[in-house]
Amino acid sequence: MTGESPELRASHQDREQAAEVIRIAAGDGRLTADELDDRLEKALTARTTGELAQLTADLPAAPGPPGAVTAQPKDLVEIECLGGNASRVGDWVVPRRMEIRATGGNVKLDFTEAVITGPTLQIDAAVRGGNLILVTRPGLEVDADGVKMVGGSLKLRPARGPGQPVLLRVELAGAAWGGNVVVRPRRRTLWQWLLRRPRE
Repeated sequence: MTGESPELRASHQDREQAAEVIRIAAGDGRLTADELDDRLEKALTARTTGELAQLTADLPAAPGPPGAVTAQPKDLVEIECLGGNASRVGDWVVPRRMEIRATGGNVKLDFTEAVITGPTLQIDAAVRGGNLILVTRPGLEVDADGVKMVGGSLKLRPARGPGQPVLLRVELAGAAWGGNVVVRPRRRTLWQWLLRRPRE
């Protein structure tokens, strides 16, 4: 008896990998906001690997060597900074939630090259006489309405791109006593200032 083999059922990891390919493609400008929403919805509800393959057939594969394991985000990352400096820069993996305590110190989260694996990041911050700095990029949205300022300052200057879909929404909550919370894009280099080139 002959017949076609049934399609393989997609696993949670298969769906997440396809969703990551779609998010990266949208961040590169290959998909519009509507296409991003449509493909993500279909990817997260796909039943077979064939359905996922159709959604990513016209997109480049996610960066990384063949056979590499997709980065898995932690549920919670805690950062405590007492009079010093702590930072996350480069291709660090964005967790689902962060708890940050900065007392007389500085904590910097640079998202310009961060590995985004989920749609949201919740940050609970307590800043006393220190600074919390978030360096954003196009496609990253920061909601700081849940931050209480007591004798400090909140500066929110998000990076915006024309028609850029939201790849990551950061929900920032907590309080700052005599400290500062700064949300800004990456600063221009000297050559960018001299040539008047826009930020990447």
